[in-house]
Amino acid sequence: MSESSDASPAPVPHPFGELIGMVVQRTGVGAAEARLTVGPDHLNPHGVLHGAVLFALIDTSMGGAAVSVLADGKRPVTIEIQTRFLRPVLAGSVRCEATVVKPGSRVVHLEARVMGDDGKLVATGTGSFAVV
Repeated sequence: MSESSDASPAPVPHPFGELIGMVVQRTGVGAAEARLTVGPDHLNPHGVLHGAVLFALIDTSMGGAAVSVLADGKRPVTIEIQTRFLRPVLAGSVRCEATVVKPGSRVVHLEARVMGDDGKLVATGTGSFAVV
């Protein structure tokens, strides 16, 4: 469902994303991406990227993908997200790609994949967003 283009899409303004250093971009109709460079403030007490940061990447990229399939004036609101953490991240950067699985007039269903610098899968998520 991704549009092809030579130019990279502009980042979407996102106050919370800016707070934690996340950059969000819509990458096509039904698709969005969130990226973050891991810093010391993102780590848990064990020196591993905190799961809440990964969840934020998944939730935010899903929201960006969902809004791209909605009519003007409609907004997506998270109903639920299931997250699976597959491997730890100690440093570097992470990138989350979210795609719409099924758009709907009341609920949008999505999935997301988070990858590390090495391209290995770090976490996955599935979610549902209400349309308001």
